[in-house]
Amino acid sequence: MSAPVPVSSQERREKDDPYELPTPIPVGILLLVAVMVIFGMFYILTAAPDGRVELGDHRTVADLMAKPGGAEGGTVNGAAIFSARCAACHQATGQGVPGVFPPLAGSEWAQGRDSLVASIVLHGVQGPLTVKGVKYDGAMPAFKDQLDDASIAAVLTYVRGEWGNRAGAIAEETVAKARAQTASHGGPWKGEAELAAMK
Repeated sequence: MSAPVPVSSQERREKDDPYELPTPIPVGILLLVAVMVIFGMFYILTAAPDGRVELGDHRTVADLMAKPGGAEGGTVNGAAIFSARCAACHQATGQGVPGVFPPLAGSEWAQGRDSLVASIVLHGVQGPLTVKGVKYDGAMPAFKDQLDDASIAAVLTYVRGEWGNRAGAIAEETVAKARAQTASHGGPWKGEAELAAMK
């Protein structure tokens, strides 16, 4: 047996290094974890990932477009298009987001000339725009390549008759005419600087 190592005076001033006793995980905890893992595996293997496929209305953007040849009356649901395409910015109430997205409720632009409001939706707007006395400086996307004339007419008619707005309906022909007249216009309108001339 080797002789004990002498302890220096410096070592006597120090505390011993910390150490951990062997503390195994309690059996109850191990059983609980095992049960949870087994239940999780059972749940994943037996659950239907898509749920009940028969639920929901299953509509797509194509379903919201006018039907060729007047199928189903050739009508387009403007409210549904607004919910899908416009409500994220202008909100379901038409109040917009203060300082960011302008309101459509009571908007002089939304209730403006038929050809003007159609042109705005067709090409979008980027730059300063005053709505109800408040200046906004954002961007609205163009919908000329995303929606046909009937869909744009339907959503504009919806907007012009909601939230206290009292403007007239927009005809599909009006949108088609605005599309043809502004076909050479590249990019979005440059705020009210460009749009004011069309009022």
